[in-house]
Amino acid sequence: MKIVVIEDEIRIREGLSRLIEKLDQEYEVVGTAENGQEGYELVCKVNPEVIIADIKMPVMDGLEMLTALYRDGCTSKAVILSAYSEFDYARQALRLGVKEYLLKPIVVSDISEALHHVKEEIRQESARDILVADNLGQVFAGLLWGNMKADAMMEKLLEDRYKIPCKSRYAELCLHLGEHYRENLASAKREMESLLKTRKQLSYVALEEEREHMLVFLLYGYSDSQSLERWLQQEILRVRSRKYEGIGWNGDLLLEDLREGCEQVCRYMEWNISLGDDVLISYPKVTSIQTSPCIYPIEIENQMKIHICASNMQAVEKDFSEFADYFHKDKLYEPKEIKECYVRFLWAMMNVSKETGLLDYEKLEQQTLLEQIMGAKTREELSRAVSTLTDIVGKTETEDSVHLTVKRAQSLIREFYQSGITLEEIAAKLNITPEYLGTRFHKELGVNFSTYIKNFRMAKAKELLIGTQMKLYEIAEKVGYSDPKYFSRVFKESTGQLPGDYRKTHK
Repeated sequence: MKIVVIEDEIRIREGLSRLIEKLDQEYEVVGTAENGQEGYELVCKVNPEVIIADIKMPVMDGLEMLTALYRDGCTSKAVILSAYSEFDYARQALRLGVKEYLLKPIVVSDISEALHHVKEEIRQESARDILVADNLGQVFAGLLWGNMKADAMMEKLLEDRYKIPCKSRYAELCLHLGEHYRENLASAKREMESLLKTRKQLSYVALEEEREHMLVFLLYGYSDSQSLERWLQQEILRVRSRKYEGIGWNGDLLLEDLREGCEQVCRYMEWNISLGDDVLISYPKVTSIQTSPCIYPIEIENQMKIHICASNMQAVEKDFSEFADYFHKDKLYEPKEIKECYVRFLWAMMNVSKETGLLDYEKLEQQTLLEQIMGAKTREELSRAVSTLTDIVGKTETEDSVHLTVKRAQSLIREFYQSGITLEEIAAKLNITPEYLGTRFHKELGVNFSTYIKNFRMAKAKELLIGTQMKLYEIAEKVGYSDPKYFSRVFKESTGQLPGDYRKTHK
């Protein structure tokens, strides 16, 4: 029975940990934490069967932690410790389903009795789960992702009800369906079942794991795990469609290994990024792969910045293609390192695009983009993360509601900004009064004319500072300032940096 102890007093925390493991050989303390926030993260990581937690802790107290955990689907049993005997605490704990509530100082017999009660409750629930399971799929799903235990009772059930001998060996074949999980699930299942049925003496159960976008086939009844793996590698590549994006394998497992085995496959599926989707990602073989140090391709990043500054999005897309190809030539890199390079490259693109006015930050969900990259398991998923950003860059909205007069003024600014054109000169070219143009400009764009043209010139200056080797006085003249010192002052007021410092920061 896996147990975590969450207690801010180190003496109590360590004492309880030592005591618990002496009480029963089935008790295992798999982690400790000193506050509710650390406890929350620990429980999410190790998924214990029992949480022993103090109520009063810094950062996040025990009840807040349990509330958050149960809200997120945690099924661990809880034992609450407290030096406070107020009824209110007990009442809140009861509302959360906590049935064991112990007062400090802790008595050995009390903690022993509380854990015994919890152990018995878990055993009874496991027995009920087994009895209500209608089919073998529900049993194995409970073993892999639910509350069912791979114990002697479960082995007996499998043997009596499903004729699976005790100590049978299992293999897990995992198909990663990615973002098309729902639409491709049925056809991917049919395809794989058709293949597996051609193998004599092989039995299987298909299990769906939507959270990980996985279709898992649990195989049993085979005689040799290695020959089965080789056959699958060969046959899957021969018959597969593109309904799934990656394939994982973990073989020769006992019943009690299934949960951890599936977690291992999920963890290493990202090796599709390095090896490609035509390879069976086999655990534990994948752990011994030799890789090269991954050197970030800074020259491609600099090339990309120049093309963004020139608003050449077609060239930027070619840069991304060259960047992606860089990781799949003659060397093999850790998938984690490849992802970190993608994060760095996309962040560089975001920053330059923002500085040059090509990116509307409000349209970009940065956290979602980061999660997309770091959670990717295939090259295709990394490519989609790139598309998320390139679809936004360079496509900042030009609102149809902007008055035609203002659009014409903007066009003239783009054409004549280098010559220091004024509001009066543009109004004359449009055959309207400067007062009308100024009022309409502010109403439509939210800024006055002088601010707009200054911002436009500063954006052009940023493009030239990042994307060219021009000298500062040349850039000043290029964007409509005859005095380089005045240009530098205006640039610093706008960006907080002198032009030379800005160039160093973004090179």
